Amino acid sequence: MNELEKKSFYSFLGLYIISSLFFILLVGYWYYIAQKSALENETYYKLIHYADTTSGEIIAAHMQQKPLQQTPLPEGIGIVMINTNGKVVQGNLIDQSMALKPGYYYRHGYHILISDAPRDHLNIRYVVLQTTMPSKEIDALKALVLEVMLLIFLLVVIVAWILSKIFMRPLHQRVTQIEHFINDITHELNTPISALSMATEQALKQEECTPKTLKNISISTRQLYDIYRSLTYLNFSEQKEVDEVIDVGESVEKSIAYYRPLAEVKQIGFETDVESYMYRMPQPQLQLLLGNLIGNAIKYSPRRSTITIHFHDGILHIKDEGIGIAPEKQKEVFEKFRRGTDYSGGFGVGLSIVKSICDKYGIDITLTSALEKGTEFRLCFHEKV
Repeated sequence: MNELEKKSFYSFLGLYIISSLFFILLVGYWYYIAQKSALENETYYKLIHYADTTSGEIIAAHMQQKPLQQTPLPEGIGIVMINTNGKVVQGNLIDQSMALKPGYYYRHGYHILISDAPRDHLNIRYVVLQTTMPSKEIDALKALVLEVMLLIFLLVVIVAWILSKIFMRPLHQRVTQIEHFINDITHELNTPISALSMATEQALKQEECTPKTLKNISISTRQLYDIYRSLTYLNFSEQKEVDEVIDVGESVEKSIAYYRPLAEVKQIGFETDVESYMYRMPQPQLQLLLGNLIGNAIKYSPRRSTITIHFHDGILHIKDEGIGIAPEKQKEVFEKFRRGTDYSGGFGVGLSIVKSICDKYGIDITLTSALEKGTEFRLCFHEKV
């Protein structure tokens, strides 16, 4: 990945992890508080129950004038009995300095319930229950919640990493395509610019322009103009073009004449049979469409071959004797930055432009190709004007 991709990757990863961590902490805290409250309430009501049970036993023993038969309390709960004089007659208070009045208290890690339910029977004024059970359970709950949150966070990090990779994959592919596109444009521009430079240097040395030099300059200029038209369409494809009624047959003949000098360099001939056909669409769009198809036919045809162009009843056939396109690549040649072959350069936008124009103006386009036998494009212009 380049620096831009790395920055995007780690920005997405960091944002995902931070937002997920915040959500995990929020849910974990909410769960911990809810469970802690439930444990404390459960402990409170347990202590109330045991205090009432013990007080009932005290009252019953007093009323029946029998010795107190105290029901054993669960392990972890201590009981203290305080008489009417405020003296401890059973057990040990955790906090000797605490005020002796009914209520529920938390002291030194202990949950303490003071109950006056005995009502001074057997000279007992308060029953005090003390326990650390909820504190231990809360500590265990806290550790459990932290462990679960840590495991979930680790899982989120793994998922975030995978999602970031998936998120970056199309971006990486697009960046790679753009990098290749720039390299291909550089290569494509180099050929006509070099030819122009050589032709002008030769003309300057000879102090005259020979027909051959002028022809080279003309061909190179047309190649540059074709690249310019394609790049302009890519950058301004949303710009509104004015539809007009044009003669498609005449435009086909003009395009053939325009590209004939380029074909002659490779000794490629044209076999044409074109008739007039009126159609409504912008002239520049049609010229760009035809230019890409005829230019590709010349580019991918061998020397001394023939390009056949027929146009009858609104159906245009452009057939070459070139290298052809492999069957598995024929479906993707109309996609931007995709090429059917690496032969003879190109930057993979010509046929995508052709398909875009055809779709925009209701022209059906089909492709027939075989390796080493050539390629034929068939365009059907509907709704004759």
